[in-house]
Amino acid sequence: MPRSKIAGIGMYVPENVVTNNDLLKYMDTSDEWIQERTGIKARRYADRTGETTTTMGIKAATIAIERAGITPQDIDFIIFATLSPDYYFPGCGVLVQRALKIKEIGALDVRNQCSGFVYAISVGDQFIKSGMYKNILVIGSEKHSFGLDFTTRGRNISVIFGDGAGAVVLQPTEKENQGILSTHLHSDGESAEMLAMYNPGTHANHWLPQKLADFNEVEAGDMFMSHAMIDNAQNFPFMDGPAVFKKAIVKFPEVVTEALAANNYKASDINMLIPHQANLRISQFVQQKLGLRDDQVYNNIQRYGNTTAASIPLALCEAWQEGKIQEGDLVCLAAFGSGYTWASALLKW
Repeated sequence: MPRSKIAGIGMYVPENVVTNNDLLKYMDTSDEWIQERTGIKARRYADRTGETTTTMGIKAATIAIERAGITPQDIDFIIFATLSPDYYFPGCGVLVQRALKIKEIGALDVRNQCSGFVYAISVGDQFIKSGMYKNILVIGSEKHSFGLDFTTRGRNISVIFGDGAGAVVLQPTEKENQGILSTHLHSDGESAEMLAMYNPGTHANHWLPQKLADFNEVEAGDMFMSHAMIDNAQNFPFMDGPAVFKKAIVKFPEVVTEALAANNYKASDINMLIPHQANLRISQFVQQKLGLRDDQVYNNIQRYGNTTAASIPLALCEAWQEGKIQEGDLVCLAAFGSGYTWASALLKW
């Protein structure tokens, strides 16, 4: 059975750099406050009307396809991971297929938020191993900036997120020392509402714990979106930061250790850990927990913020471009996010 290898990788971030100090125009915060809690110094925001989740994904994908030595017409399946699609429906995958003038292949959208790219890689890996597809385009792209609450009320969330995209092309390889060794996917929906965007939606508060139902109170009969929701700022994401942090620092190292154990490796064997860029404090905790050196972990949240499904391919691409990942290196990808979902992938570059 062949393994899947990353044959090409690309990334794109918008030109617009937004520093922590730039956010002072909108909310009561400070550079020191943001850095202390998240490690973030700046992030990128897409052009409000000129760039979309799909267009950014296309730019990253175009680079990945070229680096794989193929053309868009060689792509035989598309997997697009995002929580911020251009439309409520259809998904971004078909928009990529149209824009790149790819033949009438399958296009799949993955909605696993921060873990979305690793989930997408896992799905693509199975298709490659089965022999069903030979050139799979996997994209992680996010445009958060258009949907954040830029007031003091929303600062705990709004200071964290940024825009960007990353993409890879998966291909089969017969090389002994190359490719994806294993992937590991998990979920626990018990606390799904601790990190969620409730509106627009059809839940009508049926699933919300009382404290969140109070926060997200809607008028009788409102099932999707209303002026009252907008007036009360109920159309923005909700996050219980401490709850997410506590869960993440347990599941992050756990899923990395799981991947290592499945392939008879130990943490010291890792050449590069690419964690989802959720919070620099989480990454530092995981690094300490696993006993890794600074040169074994790549972080770029300082420059880009949390780009959720895009964060792993962005960081992976930058690390490779900087020469920090070489052929034969043992690379681990790991993510934790909304759902809760968490996942890891271990591969030989």
